[in-house]
Amino acid sequence: MKINIYSGNVKSAWYSLRASRVRSFFTMLGVIIGITSVVTVVSLGTGLKHQLSGQINRLGPDVLSVRSGQINASNTSSLTTLSLLGISSITPADVTTLGKVPQLKAVAPFDFVTNTVTKNGTRLGNVFVIGTTPDLASVAKLDPRFGNFLSGDTDSQNVAVLGSSVALKLFNELNPVGESFNVDGQPFTVYGVLPQSPGGLLSVAQTDFNSSVFIPFSTAQRLNAGHADILQVLVKAADSKKVNQAALAAQSALARSHPGASFSVLTQKQLADIANGVINTATKFISAVAGISLLVGGIGIMDVMLVSVSERTREIGLRKAVGATNRQVLNQFMIEGLVLSVGGGIIGILASLLVDLLLKLYTNWQPVLDWPILVVAAIVSVDVGIVFSAVPAIKAAAKNPIEALRSE
Repeated sequence: MKINIYSGNVKSAWYSLRASRVRSFFTMLGVIIGITSVVTVVSLGTGLKHQLSGQINRLGPDVLSVRSGQINASNTSSLTTLSLLGISSITPADVTTLGKVPQLKAVAPFDFVTNTVTKNGTRLGNVFVIGTTPDLASVAKLDPRFGNFLSGDTDSQNVAVLGSSVALKLFNELNPVGESFNVDGQPFTVYGVLPQSPGGLLSVAQTDFNSSVFIPFSTAQRLNAGHADILQVLVKAADSKKVNQAALAAQSALARSHPGASFSVLTQKQLADIANGVINTATKFISAVAGISLLVGGIGIMDVMLVSVSERTREIGLRKAVGATNRQVLNQFMIEGLVLSVGGGIIGILASLLVDLLLKLYTNWQPVLDWPILVVAAIVSVDVGIVFSAVPAIKAAAKNPIEALRSE
């Protein structure tokens, strides 16, 4: 019996909302925008975390990152600040020192040279020209798709290994091995091309390999007139079971050889913890801002329902005159508010699925939509409907049938 009553209320709410389609849609719009925004932001954050996990699995837990400054995994702002400012006190001598640590078997510095390259007068910006050693191939598990990676034979030569995006944008082809281009006015020959990397927008290596150009470390120092801007050094532990001991040995060696300078030797897990902290903080903040539209949507539902109660005063009086109880009137208007809110929530979830699909197809973002966030979104839309429909429904239920029938 109760099912029939509620089903009748749902039908009544549906017909009532269809009678004013435009107003109903704009009433739901705040809920639609809020649900779409929150679900999309959370799915992007989850996607970045999955991306980081994939990179750690690809590099391996035995890879360490040496960076300038004291970076604490519990302080997520430290890594971000250093990354943005590009502050580094790492010198080529420090790279040499790390190469002599017995607990390490590979050392790959990231010496930033410039962010532009040219070919036949065409200038390509937003790239990372990085000086490094042949060890980067083993540390980062880089296997060129075309040509070869840097080796001892290419030391001090003007050769380069291109990321896949750079090769395509600069030469309009995937295999430009042997072609020439310029870095800071100096001609370079393409020695190899890397395959497409999943590094994308966020990387524990702090460099998007797809948009990078790797040149020999000594060549990079020559281009910079002996000056080095080493952003970080990736090193690999000699024993994968003694990563923490290798990190301590590297830290001690740097402290002895470069007194007064501050260094952090971070494992991949520590880097992931820091990055995840940044992602979680950003996700919570943006979700909170997006959640404001849910509040606005809820207030919109309440306002429209109050107007609806005023417009349907005679209808309420007639229902009560023929025997409808206060509870039945209350349920009728509560369900109308729920239909608006849940309808907006469903449309918002579908819209977020579409947004995620478009992001995957046309950007480097790879959002991951887990079912728990969809369940939470559905629950939130129900809660919004209940909370903001309560006042109009109570007002409708409290109307005196005689006074309601007398109203115009």
